[in-house]
Amino acid sequence: MRTNAALAVLTGLGLRLFFVLKFPVTDSGDSPFYIELAWNWLKNGIYGFSVNGRLTPVDMRVPGYPAFLAAIFAFAGESPQAAMVAQAVVDVAGCFVIALIAARLAPESSRRRVTLAALWLAALCPFTANYSAVVLTEVLVTFLTGLAILVLLQTDLGAGTDTDRVPFLLNHWFLGGITVGFGTLVRPETPLLLVAAALVLAARWRRPRDWMKLVRAGVLMGAGLLLPLLPWAARNWSTLHDVQFLAPRYSELPGEYIPLGFISWTNTWLWRVGDVYLVAWKLDAEEIPVENIPAPAFNSPEEKERVAELLEQYNESLTMGPELDKQFLEVARVRTRQYPQRTYVTIPLLRSVTLWFSPRIELLPYSGHLLPLGDEWRDDRRDFVVTLTLVFVNAIYLMLALVGAWLARRRPGWELLITFIVVRTAYVAYFVDTPEPRYVLECFPAVIALAAQAFAGPRQLSSTGSG
Repeated sequence: MRTNAALAVLTGLGLRLFFVLKFPVTDSGDSPFYIELAWNWLKNGIYGFSVNGRLTPVDMRVPGYPAFLAAIFAFAGESPQAAMVAQAVVDVAGCFVIALIAARLAPESSRRRVTLAALWLAALCPFTANYSAVVLTEVLVTFLTGLAILVLLQTDLGAGTDTDRVPFLLNHWFLGGITVGFGTLVRPETPLLLVAAALVLAARWRRPRDWMKLVRAGVLMGAGLLLPLLPWAARNWSTLHDVQFLAPRYSELPGEYIPLGFISWTNTWLWRVGDVYLVAWKLDAEEIPVENIPAPAFNSPEEKERVAELLEQYNESLTMGPELDKQFLEVARVRTRQYPQRTYVTIPLLRSVTLWFSPRIELLPYSGHLLPLGDEWRDDRRDFVVTLTLVFVNAIYLMLALVGAWLARRRPGWELLITFIVVRTAYVAYFVDTPEPRYVLECFPAVIALAAQAFAGPRQLSSTGSG
């Protein structure tokens, strides 16, 4: 087993270093922003960036990932490549965490086989590995999420261990909350894991005689979550005179206008990743031609004409001001009033499909286009083959996860993993305005741990009963 595990680790590290050397990304989205925050914090002692030529403290991003970068820059200088190599190591460590989660879920008779399967599946997963090669939060927050799941599985959510007599600081409810708290300092939506835990416990301990256990677990997890956030909140109060435990939802500066009307309008039709690039991310930076908007964004020719007029006004200044934004809000309200099911059901469901069934090539130099098949095959065969391969690999991981989830449905811990996947998917589909597939990478420790259960065999699992 040790040889097999060592081979998996070396293979996983090699895959991640391949992405770092072949497909490094230092200018994607927030990458330059995180690098600047980390460097200013390290060199100038100010967690901020230049605003109108002056280094200004900000709370636009939680400080966990910039702290990670600053620690690396302290030894390696302002080197994104060094950060990527460190992320490759962290991601390989995350493979061990996933293997341990799978082991907790597996029956004792097949635990060794399931553990190795999980280690290999995690090591070979290209969708987590390629984020080692980009200066973004995904690797670190996925590792911390996996670690938090592993800690919570030591409680009644998993094997049902008795934590009543454990000292407060060593209590697994409390330690799970702390781990989620550190994850929250990397990505502020990480407490969704505790929401999933709370839902499972509320269903399990719904009888009055169990309510005190429910309250105790909730208080311990909440206290653990709050503890790592207190220094950040104290800094924001002291420096910015702002009560902020996380970060502003839209990462805005004080006084910066947020075009909520335009966002409400896109939420009535936007579900494809391509439309994020063509519309949402061009706002206040580039022109948005009406030709970029897909046909389902319009209920009628009259509505399309009105939107075209609004976009023409925007394109003249490249600024979405309050008056123009208010008109987009009115269009959004009309569309939602006419077809509420589309806004509140159809679009979130389509976003969920995008999140889980994308080829996940956002960081790779490939288009991700497969249709029309004949044209894509003729125009760029390499692009087509890579995209199709990643679609199949993604499908295999999800299929294995479904099979494993079914086989492990009576094992302790199953409910936490499934509920977390559902809760996070629903959150991103409903409340995140741009459905980027990377936003469900935090679910991959649960997905891969479930997928590994498919290698246990139905006989071993059925023989364990309900655990």
